[in-house]
Amino acid sequence: MYSDVQLLIDGAWGPAASGKTIPVLNPATGEAIGTVAHAEKADLDRALAAAEKGFATWRKVSAFDRYKTMRKAADILRANAGEIAGLMTMEQGKPLVEAKGETLAGADVIDWFAEEARRAYGRTIPARQDGVYQLEIKEPVGPVAAFTPWNFPINQAVRKVSAALAAGCSIIIKGPEETPAACAGLIDAYVKAGVPAGVVNLVFGVPGDISSYLIPHPTIRKISFTGSTAIGKQLAMLAGQHMKRVTMELGGHAPAIVFADADVDTAVKILSANKFRNAGQVCVAPTRFMVQKPVYDEFVGKFVTSAKAIKVGDGLDEKTRMGPLAHSRRLDALEAFVGDALAKGAKLETGGRRIGNKGYFFEPTVLTNVSREARIMNEEPFGPVAVIGSFETFDEMVTEANRLPYGLAAYAYTRSEKTAAALGNAIETGMISINHHGLALPEVPFGGVKDSGYGTEGGADALSAYLNTKFITQLNV
Repeated sequence: MYSDVQLLIDGAWGPAASGKTIPVLNPATGEAIGTVAHAEKADLDRALAAAEKGFATWRKVSAFDRYKTMRKAADILRANAGEIAGLMTMEQGKPLVEAKGETLAGADVIDWFAEEARRAYGRTIPARQDGVYQLEIKEPVGPVAAFTPWNFPINQAVRKVSAALAAGCSIIIKGPEETPAACAGLIDAYVKAGVPAGVVNLVFGVPGDISSYLIPHPTIRKISFTGSTAIGKQLAMLAGQHMKRVTMELGGHAPAIVFADADVDTAVKILSANKFRNAGQVCVAPTRFMVQKPVYDEFVGKFVTSAKAIKVGDGLDEKTRMGPLAHSRRLDALEAFVGDALAKGAKLETGGRRIGNKGYFFEPTVLTNVSREARIMNEEPFGPVAVIGSFETFDEMVTEANRLPYGLAAYAYTRSEKTAAALGNAIETGMISINHHGLALPEVPFGGVKDSGYGTEGGADALSAYLNTKFITQLNV
């Protein structure tokens, strides 16, 4: 059963001071299934005070003890994965198998950052003078404000919380109002593992109100945001006015490139699975498919067949392979994208329509012959729509792949090692996966370039954003 979601402030779960709540809808039905507490200024002030107190405590905990507490949180999250996955599917819509996979992957992220907590190494720098010691040490940056989206309510939050805790920081998470229960389940794992009161705080409410209050506040020293490019730019500008360190993981429009020498069956299988995963509501989803002309017809035919075979339905049904969109706004957006593309001459190979009149279901969709002027070729669709075009030469492909201001992820399929190496150098992207889907593992970088943001939320560099470098030089007398 779905329970109403509360705030976590200073180690205690409770309602907002005002008693206000926000309804939570099941996207498979469009009906309310519960509520989430609506934080306002009084709640944020309590969270800020708690984070300041929590930081003073947590920064003094040894890296080894932080590691042990975080590993315990990972075990608790794994033990509760089935229950949390069910709540996630009810509020977000993704199939239960995807929700459980996201939850278990979150536990792996906690484990990895727990290990990194013990490896925040400094160094000794050789001095020019006898008797002088020159030390570089790492210190936690301070209380963090983090803002997480609804499409992956655990995957996005767990990276921010785990990196902050591993570094010795406290954190206030502004969780997703559409999908609060799964995020709360994650945060509760840290609480039950013994993280001290105030170190982790969870609030929900009006995103703009919360970000505009937390980011400038002197208690907050670091910002982490995952969301759209437009909102990310606004928050980065606000953070810059107050000299706050930021990590920005923003939108994408990933090219998926298939060369004539590729294994077409493998490309279709992997790319279709990742295009329609989470109903396409994935920042790194392959979006602009670019297929070399000798295999274009074969690829389109097989990809359309794969799309038509996807079972769409309630994520709680074990036969479902693609659930609903998360909310009605995505339905309106996708209908507008498809309508605009068709008006500009695109061919609809399959899909393109809402399914039924209950819930927010949309057909897996494939468009070809899409004009470069169409909105979907320039704006992130964030839904189950694949746009397939063709190319002849390598240079032509690179020009199109790099045309947009986005640079988050890219994919390519080729049997040529020479082509693969050239791709790695030519494509302007933070991540590129060639001949397989190898992104978002805990130990590898995760982040973009250009308008897709800066910084990484994976790999060893992710911890650096939560640490200050301090130089200490001492002459022994």
